[in-house]
Amino acid sequence: MSGDRTSLTPPPDAAAPVRHPEAPAPGELLGAHYDRCFGCGEGQPHGLHLEARAGEGVRVSAEFTVKEAHQGAPGLAHGGVLATALDETLGSLNWLLQAIAVTGRLETDFLRPVPVGTVLHLDAEVTAVHGRKIYSRAEGRIGGPEGPVAVRADAVFIEVKVEHFIQNGRPEEIEAAMADPDQVRRARAFEVNP
Repeated sequence: MSGDRTSLTPPPDAAAPVRHPEAPAPGELLGAHYDRCFGCGEGQPHGLHLEARAGEGVRVSAEFTVKEAHQGAPGLAHGGVLATALDETLGSLNWLLQAIAVTGRLETDFLRPVPVGTVLHLDAEVTAVHGRKIYSRAEGRIGGPEGPVAVRADAVFIEVKVEHFIQNGRPEEIEAAMADPDQVRRARAFEVNP
């Protein structure tokens, strides 16, 4: 095990998160940041099509329905799909900070099986900010927003510049996103982790 693993616990001098004044209003649907995103994009036929909404403070809520294409064991959601749903919800928090950030570390606990056909209700919040690190947590419930917790995660996102995507992404997709005539869509393509 490497000694340079990013801690999920904020340092004592971490700051409380502050919602950006231009963040989407509470209740506002955040929409997909990129049409081809497996987590939230409509352009992925087997994607999660996760829909996130801005909450109060630095919180978001989201939902996604587990479909047949998302199963691992017969009739149950694949754990990687559930981790993706948590990661996508956590990544949506960065819109409330108006930060471009990527997942640095994600630790997931699987507490209950999630059957195909289930609507997973996700809730996430930023807990602290320290330099470029954004600390957050999320949980996913089944049977409704107050139902039993099936999955939960703690994460650290790292704030990056847009060059991170330009230097590391596949040129065809980067060029297509940069050429989009819709300025808002063009900017949003680079708002959340790839």
